[in-house]
Amino acid sequence: MSVVTRFAPSPTGRLHVGNIRTALHNFLFALKHGGIFLLRIDDTDRERSSAEHDQAIRDDLAWLGLHPHGMVRQSDRFALYEREFERLRAAGRVYACYETPQELDLRRKVLLGRGLPPVYERPAGENPPVDGRAPHWRFRLDHDSPIGWTDLVRGDQAFDPRLLSDPVIRRADGSWLYLLPSVIDDIDLRITHIVRGEDHVSNSAVQLQMFAALGAQPPALAHEALLVAAEGKLSKRLGSLGVDAVREAGLEPMALLSLLARLGTSQPVEAVATVEEIARDFDFAHFGRAPAHFDFHDVELLNSRLLHQLPYSALADRLPAAVSEADWLMLRGNLAHLREIEQWLPVLDGDIAVPEVAPDDSAFLARAAEAASAMSWDDDPWHALTGELKAATGRKGKPLFLPLRLGLTGQASGPEMAPLVRRIGKERCVERLRRASMR
Repeated sequence: MSVVTRFAPSPTGRLHVGNIRTALHNFLFALKHGGIFLLRIDDTDRERSSAEHDQAIRDDLAWLGLHPHGMVRQSDRFALYEREFERLRAAGRVYACYETPQELDLRRKVLLGRGLPPVYERPAGENPPVDGRAPHWRFRLDHDSPIGWTDLVRGDQAFDPRLLSDPVIRRADGSWLYLLPSVIDDIDLRITHIVRGEDHVSNSAVQLQMFAALGAQPPALAHEALLVAAEGKLSKRLGSLGVDAVREAGLEPMALLSLLARLGTSQPVEAVATVEEIARDFDFAHFGRAPAHFDFHDVELLNSRLLHQLPYSALADRLPAAVSEADWLMLRGNLAHLREIEQWLPVLDGDIAVPEVAPDDSAFLARAAEAASAMSWDDDPWHALTGELKAATGRKGKPLFLPLRLGLTGQASGPEMAPLVRRIGKERCVERLRRASMR
């Protein structure tokens, strides 16, 4: 059986890191098993759903490189939901209810006051219609069929259906709630594995009975621990932190995906260049039950490590035209963000601001300019220059190297100087040293 997973966001807002993690794990599981990853837009809530958020979700997934093999929208599938609803109604598995939200809330409070669980009290027969009220609809749980499954993350799960309320599946205005349409879609799309957050565990319990009522084998279930902020508590920031923040920070998509792929697992978090590499070792057996702590600073650290190992071919189309493969290999180890490469273009080919140097370094730089002007630039000019200056002045270590780096690049730190000096060229190096000596 081919693996089929799905990611099912509602277009009522932008994707945040929790959504992205769910999408990624569904994508990776399908990729590892040569299966299919589907995008299902859950837009049954017409008032809150928007075309703008629908497009933003698809754009975000594309930027992350999580390309679905197909896409459906629930708003295009109402006829299917209606047909299956009527089938369940004819079988006595859905029934009409007429209580108002206020009446239900009062009843819950009464039950709690008696020390009883606030479970909806199912009527013995049909609920009598109430004049002037349209019914909402509930799914009738089978109290004689215990609910259980072996979760791919949480292990054996068991629920007593008598301790669960018959879930509302349709509102009085005819609109659908999440539970039943999702099951109908999973059957129709032949979903084999459902990967989602542990906050859906109780939903899964009632949905398993819906699968059975519709005569379908349920998918395998994997419920992951939720993300929490690094300080150890749920954070509203995680609900708004998404692709736009990552892009604005100048970070690579694979830096975020590298973190989210292994956060909350027993595997080490590493900077990985492609989703194919991550997928090879993806296994729900590595996932733990403890909350996964997310820190945006970790994405930034992984971004640096990722850039330091990326080959020129991986991002040649995103680099300035003046940057060659040799330039990239020389500069990448000094970058935290790709956009920082712009600050090195003047160092390579242009003019730099004359740096401030210590008074006793001026004469040293003047002597360095004379030595650089007289020597050959064919072999290894940096080591030839520093060797000559060390012998002539007795300087070594930082007093020898730092003034030269400042004079030649305007920066106190940066790439290895030997290839950088060759790249800058003799004429420009000599001129920069002379100008720095006169500051």
